[in-house]
Order: sequence, then structure tokens, then C-alpha cells
Amino acid sequence: MTQESWRFKDRHGVFQLKHGDESNYLYFPLVNEAGMMSAVTPTLHGSITSGHNTFLMEPISVESLHNSNAARNFWLFVEGEGAWSVSGNSAQQQGLKFSGQEEESEIEAGFLWHKLTRKHKKLGLKAETTNIVPPSEDQVELMKVKITNTSTEAITFTPTSAIPLYARSADDLRDHRHVTSLLHRIYTLSYGITVKPTLSFDERGHRVNHKTYTVLGAEGQGKSPIGFFPIVDDFIGEGGSFSWPKAVVANMEPTAHTGEVIEGYEAVGGIRFATVELAPGQSISYITMMMIADGDIEGHELRNKYLSEQQFDTWLTLTEQYWNDKLDVLSFQSGDSDYNLWLKWVTIQPILRRLYGNSFLPYHDYGRGGRGWRDLWQDCLALMVMEPAEVRNLLINNFAGVRIDGSNATIIGSQPGQFIADRNNIPRVWMDHGAWPLLTTLLYIHQSGDVDILLQPQTYFSDAFHRRCQVKDKEWNVNQGNHLVDQHGHIYKGTIIEHMILQNITPFFHVGKHGNIKLEGADWNDGLDLGADHGESVAFTAFYASNLKEIVKLLLDVHDRSNIQKIALAEEMTILLDTLSHPIDYNSIDAKQALLERYYDSLMPSISGKQLELDIVQVANDLHQKSMWLTEHLRTNEWIGNQEGYSWYNGYYNNDAKRVEGDHPNGVRMTLTGQVFPIMGGVATDEQVKEIITAVNRYLKDEEIGYRLNSNFGEIQQNLGRAFGFAFGHKENGAMFSHMTVMYANALYKRGFVQEGYDVLNSIYKLSANFPVSRMYPGVPEYINAKGRGMYTYLTGSASWLLLTELTEAYGVKGLYGDLQLEPKLLAQQFDQEGLAVVETLFADRKLRIEYENVDRLDYGKYQINKYEIMLNGNKVSSLPQEQVNSEFKCVLPRALFTELDTGQSHTLKVKLGRV
Repeated sequence: MTQESWRFKDRHGVFQLKHGDESNYLYFPLVNEAGMMSAVTPTLHGSITSGHNTFLMEPISVESLHNSNAARNFWLFVEGEGAWSVSGNSAQQQGLKFSGQEEESEIEAGFLWHKLTRKHKKLGLKAETTNIVPPSEDQVELMKVKITNTSTEAITFTPTSAIPLYARSADDLRDHRHVTSLLHRIYTLSYGITVKPTLSFDERGHRVNHKTYTVLGAEGQGKSPIGFFPIVDDFIGEGGSFSWPKAVVANMEPTAHTGEVIEGYEAVGGIRFATVELAPGQSISYITMMMIADGDIEGHELRNKYLSEQQFDTWLTLTEQYWNDKLDVLSFQSGDSDYNLWLKWVTIQPILRRLYGNSFLPYHDYGRGGRGWRDLWQDCLALMVMEPAEVRNLLINNFAGVRIDGSNATIIGSQPGQFIADRNNIPRVWMDHGAWPLLTTLLYIHQSGDVDILLQPQTYFSDAFHRRCQVKDKEWNVNQGNHLVDQHGHIYKGTIIEHMILQNITPFFHVGKHGNIKLEGADWNDGLDLGADHGESVAFTAFYASNLKEIVKLLLDVHDRSNIQKIALAEEMTILLDTLSHPIDYNSIDAKQALLERYYDSLMPSISGKQLELDIVQVANDLHQKSMWLTEHLRTNEWIGNQEGYSWYNGYYNNDAKRVEGDHPNGVRMTLTGQVFPIMGGVATDEQVKEIITAVNRYLKDEEIGYRLNSNFGEIQQNLGRAFGFAFGHKENGAMFSHMTVMYANALYKRGFVQEGYDVLNSIYKLSANFPVSRMYPGVPEYINAKGRGMYTYLTGSASWLLLTELTEAYGVKGLYGDLQLEPKLLAQQFDQEGLAVVETLFADRKLRIEYENVDRLDYGKYQINKYEIMLNGNKVSSLPQEQVNSEFKCVLPRALFTELDTGQSHTLKVKLGRV
């Protein structure tokens, strides 16, 4: 039978999918700010955890979703018929899954709740199972099972809830799995079962455990269970399993009652309820609560809070309200209603990544919690629009991870501003890491107008590693702390602008044989990790060139706007500003490397702690020369052509110092990353951008899976990276990697190639939303594999970039030192039938509804903003003088227009678009 696609049910983004259990790798996130992180599948599989060392249910990888029987389950023993699983997890149901004769199933989901409906034709029963993680202060998941008699006869059944209780660290899954079960102390309460292991065995050592893992249950009106099955052995029986447990199929009497203590066994939240008879059309509900807590729990208090149908329904309403309120701060309205709602699901993804990090969902089984350095800055892009309240502090805290040598900590702690030296004594430097903080901070400055953040002081990160982790100080003591101190033992602080200059100027000198910045441990593409000695990243050399240009503009703007004449920089940093004292030949690789070594030497054994006041224009001029040299170098040396007559930018050199891209005996080699940053940063000329687009369409565009990250290199690349050990068309080797594809679209929009940018974004949507092929719920995946399946769903930085591209480029809503700049780049087809396109967003802490009126449905390039017909809440407003804007296609509205508005309501800004 052909799999139907999901469909949106309403304008709030609720979607429905029939027979979701016929797709193996589907899962849905349920999470709250208290730290409860769950995943639930169409058969109610998936883990429940609050962290790497505290899993309530067994840690799950994607292959376990269809191999493991340890799911959330609720069983009915129906008189005269036998056992039925409301989640479809019985061995009998699995055997009949593809016949379509016995049962129908449907998934319905919204923000953030998940409902499974199963109808059994022969039994005449319908089960609706709804799961939520409520927005409470507890680490708790709730499940409501509503059973309805759809037949014409009374039906008698005995219900049993069965939630396997793993109750320990993920490290114990295959390391002392049985031994750690001996630590279990299982207690039966009046409403359920709780497990409190005596010790926790994990990487932290053998510690006294204080966590409890609990499953409680009640009939919908609050009626308590009649007994329990706390031990897996007793519940499944000899020869049984979670898909055919003897306690259910033989309708056994409960093996335990309230007040018992059991030691040393694998546990299950097996809860038996009283036998019930349902008349035709009658329904009954049962509530199950799964909770991770510190210390012992009060069962009666939790019963009153969660264990009734009324309480569940209240929490369900609060959950919907909580997430809808969060997501209402950003929404889009174009001529395609399905695309608008799909974007709503993309909008939640940056929040999910903040809460999950890169872990705790089935595809993300490699993570142990937290995020990496790059993630901190990329995720802030969307959070700046959606959750702006704490962004300033978050940005300042993040800069504390920068080292004085220009590198940074790579392992991020759970608290803001907390950084860890390295894990397992394996330090790495990603050469792109220094590039991202500037981009994010610039967005913040333009959105907020808060130029003062540049002068905020912040510490530097310090550990045993120096010279970009090439040298380790054997005398380093972790007890020294991770703050950089000067020669007097005082903690050194530099301004945020100092941190940003440092991270972008040190790479300029850290170059390889061909004058490009060294690849080091890898760049954005983690799979390019085998070129540390002689590899070069041309792609990110272009990014750094662009960044230096942006810093120059920022410094000169600050000088002009704020009349700041001087900038304070660490005394040692003046070595890097060579044109101010002893200019070197930028064409000389040796001279660059020698100057960088002189800088490193000046940092040892400690810095002086002194700062020098430098002329801000002179500093800007130094950085300008570096930026221009890089740009010309790339245009002269890295623009390549091939025998078929196509031209593009080479992106990399491998560890043999050989150029990676171009013609090759195994076929043409090309990377998308190598094109994105020259386009985005202005290194590529307009004519070159046109040629790049043609080459990308020839060598990287695939109608089945979109824009590939690279062409087929045809062999593994031990001199470049592990990525090429992956099968072609998967992950970092030739898949449609959403992050770089979205950045390609962003770059095209920035350069005015609007139709081409739209086509790229639209391809991602079409591929992701084509469920029979992509097999994913609404949203953007990390990548599309060779079969067109969406992979690593929900937790991807591409969501932030996609939202940012839609908001700031397609809808053209962005800040300009605190003022509001509007420059829509919408195509005619993106306006609805009335010629309207709408975006709702936060600006100046006010919610704005920006309506572009294009009554003639003119295409991009044929309309301009009619500056005399801009209305704010029905009143005409004036933009800044045109000579300050320098474009007929955009306008800038002073921030003061909005700061006078009420913060408690939405405000409408109508912008009429007329013919050019």
C-alpha cells in the first residue's frame, strides 16, 4: 500500500498522518524547560531522559526504534478475545501490520503534543493515546489513553500500563548492564512504581545516587490501580517479551501491591487497573505519569497534580498555549499556506536545539548533552528573533570561550559561559570557529542598536593548550581555573571588539603553502578532518576576508556615529596589526607564519595585562588592507575552470597540499561550501556568481535529492577527511546537507540573485515535505540521503539559517544599528491572491505585523517601496531620507517610531509596493 503524506489539519500547524507505523524512523520530540527530554514514535517507542546519566527508559538509536520491544505500552485483555496493545506493539499486531484488515492507525500532532489513534475493527475498540511533556517545573511526561467502545455490544477488558524502567546512565547500556540492575531498589506506591538505584556507575565514578525514576497511573477519575508488576522477569514471563508479556496474555493476577520493596532486578512500570465493562459508545480514560526527580517523591502530591483526566486535559491546553505563544513571535504568510505552516515547524527547531543540544533524539545518539562552539553562535541567530530577552548576556558569556591565541574552547558546559578544556585529552581546533561570533554579534547590534556591547569587558578562556592546541603545557594544573591571567596573576579582560578582532586577525597569518588559511582539525564540515598538516580551507578564507571587511565597516561606523576615536587592545595584539609599525609582505608565507609565531611567543609564559589605546581609523585601515589582500588573492589564484567550460572557486587543498577541486580522472570534483562563502562575502564578482550558479546546477544539483554538498570524488580521501569514507549521497559526502544549502540560498539572496535563491529554498521544502519519500514530519532535516529520506530531524542549525534567510532576505526585515530596514525580495508567486505577503516578528521588543501590499503582483525587481504610503497602525510614517538609504528598493524606519508603542499588543506596519 502506498504511504499517504501527512496533511495539515488547521491553521495552527496541527498535522495528521495515517499509518505512521509503516515508517520505521519517525519520531516526535516532547520537551520542557525543566529538562525533561522525550522522543515518541507512531508505536510509542523512544527514550525519556533528563541527561546522559539519567534515562528513565532505555537510550534509543534509530535502529532500536524498530528492533526494541521496550516501548511505552498500554494493554487490554479483552474477554473472549485476548490481548490488544493500544500502541500496536503486540507480536500479533506486528504480524498483521501490512494486511490492513484488522486495524487502522493515525498520528495527529501539534506544538508539542502527540496523539496516536488506533481502531480495531473486529474488537470494536478505539484507543486514543496522547503524550505530552507539560510546561511545569517537573521532569515529567504524561500519557492519556482513552478507550472507546465502537461496537454494538458491551465489551469487558482488563487494562495494564507497562513502561520499562531503565533508570540509569546511557553508559550502562552495554557496560555492566546486568550489574547495574543489582543497584536497583524498587518501591511500590499506592499509584505506581518508583526505582531509586543505590549508586550510579558512569564516567563520573561510583557515586551515591539521589535520582528516582517513577511511573504512576490512575483511572481518569483518579481511581488507583489494583496491583503491580514491578519486575521485568515476572511481567514478561519465561519465554515472553514486552511484545507478548505473560502477565497480560494470561491475564495474571498482580505480583505486587502497595508498600513492597524489591531489590536487584530490571524494573518495569507494570500497573494493573480494575476490570471494566464498556457499553456501546462509552469511553474510559487512564493517565500514566513518567517522572525523573531528585530524591524521594510524594505520590499523593503528584496524583493531585497530574493523575486525572481533568488535570491531563488542563496540562494539554497549557502545553499548546505555551508553545504557540513562543512560536507566535515569528510567522510568515505567503501565497502557499502549506509552506507557511511548514515554516512554523522549522521555527520550533532552534528552540529544540537549545533544549536538547545535539543529543537525546534517536538519530543523535552520538551526543552526551550540550552543544559545540559553532552551535552557540548559529542557534543565537534565530533566538535573537524568537527569544531575545537573554541574548545580550548570552553573547557576552559566549565570548568567555575565546583563547588569547585566537582559538576557543570546543566543549560547552550546561551553564551559560561555562567552557571545558577538552574531553578525553583530545583537543581540536576547527578553523572556522573564529568566524561565527562576528556574524551573530553584528546581527544583534543591528537588531538592537546596542553598540555599547562592543566595549563590554570579558575574560578569555585558558587551559593547558597553546598555539592553537599544537603545544601542551605539562605544568598546567586544572585547579588553576580556566581564566587567562596576566603576569601579576590578575584575571585579564578585554572588550568584545578585542575578542572579535583577535579571532579574525590571527587566522590571516595562519596560512598554508598556497596562502590560504590552514584547515587544522576541520572547518564547518567536520568530515574534513584529515588535512591538519598541509590542508587549507579556501572557502573559509573567503569568510574571514568578508569578516575583516565587516569589522572595518563596524569600526568606522562606530567612529562616525559615536565619535569614538580610540580602541583599547591588548599590548601583544599590536604585533598582529603589522602595518601600524613593521609591515610585512603578505605574499610571503614565511613572513606571515613568523609574525604569528612572534605573537605566540609574546603570550608566554603570560601576557603583560597592559592595553594600548590605538587610533580606531588606523586599526580599521590595517584590517582593510588584510581583507583586500585576501579578496584579491582568492580572485587571482582560486578561480578555476575545467575542460567542459565551467568555472567556480576551488574550496580546499588536501594534506598533500594539492588542490581538491576541478577536473580529475575519477570525474569533476566540486564542493558547495567552496562557492557559498565567496558569494556571501563579496569575493565573487557578479559575473562570477552567474558562472558559479551554472556550475552548481551542472555538477551539484540533483532533482531527486537537491543541491549536493559535493560531487562524487570516487574514492576515499585519507588526505582530506573521513567524510569520503561515507557512501556517496550520505551525510557529509554528497548528501543535500541542509545547512550549507540554506546558506547557498542566503548568499544568492544577498547578492540579488533572488529567483535562484528562492529556487534553492523551495527545493528544500519540496524534498522535506514529500513524505512518501522523505519519511519525516514537517520541518527541515540535517540532510537528505541518497534515497531522499530526511535524516537527523529536528536538531539542525540549518533551521536558524532558513528562518533568518526568510526574515532578513526574502521578507527583507532587518535592523540597521537599531533602526528597521525593509528590503523585500519576494517573487510575485509569494504574494497571495490579494497581493499580500505578511511577516510577524519582534522588533524593538514590540510585535510587528508587516504587510507588504503588491496589488499588481509585480515580480521582484519591478516593484519598489512607496515611501509615501507606509502606515503604522493606520497612520502615515516617514522613512529616513533616501540619500541615507542609497536604494529605491528599501527604506529605513527610525527605531523611535516603535519604542513609543505599547509592548503588550501587536502593531501593523503596511508597506505598499509600487512599480519601479
